[in-house]
Amino acid sequence: MNITLALILDTFREAMARKIFWGLFAISTLMILFFLFVMKIDIVEGAMATITLFGNTGRRQQNIEEIIRGVHGAVAAFLYTWGMFLAVFASSGLVPSILEPGRIELLLSKPVSRRHILLGRFAGNVLVVAMNTSYLVLGVWIIFGAKTGIWNPAFLFSIVSTVFMFAVLLSIVVLAGVLWESAAVSTMATVAIALMSPILAQNKLAERLLSSQWTRDLWNALYYALPKVYDAGRMTFEIVQNRPADSWMPFWSSAAFCGAILLAGVTIFEKRDF
Repeated sequence: MNITLALILDTFREAMARKIFWGLFAISTLMILFFLFVMKIDIVEGAMATITLFGNTGRRQQNIEEIIRGVHGAVAAFLYTWGMFLAVFASSGLVPSILEPGRIELLLSKPVSRRHILLGRFAGNVLVVAMNTSYLVLGVWIIFGAKTGIWNPAFLFSIVSTVFMFAVLLSIVVLAGVLWESAAVSTMATVAIALMSPILAQNKLAERLLSSQWTRDLWNALYYALPKVYDAGRMTFEIVQNRPADSWMPFWSSAAFCGAILLAGVTIFEKRDF
């Protein structure tokens, strides 16, 4: 446990030294201040007063809840897409950096297994992003709750889904970093797989458009094998809007992909000569 905490702490220190942690923290703070400002301006007060004037109390509460759910959905969608990709870009160099000459020899000279080193680095990266994501989502949730008196707990699910999918994409960064020791290649590989998700998600349309069975089978194989970034994001939006999820397949299949990729990265790392 002490070794694991030391590896995670080392990741935090490097994230702070590279200004990654503070950069994400600054962006989150700016977004919180933006929403704090928006909720203070007269147009918001006027909109809420108009709902009170032209509707009964029950209808007013329903309208405000719809507005808040819409804003929560927009914030969740923004955070899930742009926030997560920004975190991937910021974190892409933290894994290849441990493979730099001199540093990797120092780490391997310690009484720590290679698997422990790599997974400790992975966990540290996830915790850095989890802290910033929680800070942003909780900040926005508290601002809207304190202003309107409406506390939508479903909005907090965006923390879980964003951090989870970041961990899935980070596993690609880990594998690419072990293979090529390049932050740029790790980023490109991760973004390429993520961008394939909304395309592969149109598998029902592809089944009608593709002429041969083998191409349809290939499309479906890629869809089920790769992480469901698009589908998980759509599910997050639906859940934040207090709508039931159709299926949790995008999450558990993405978790299986993450486990397989991490296992591959660890296996290759254990067999490499440095």
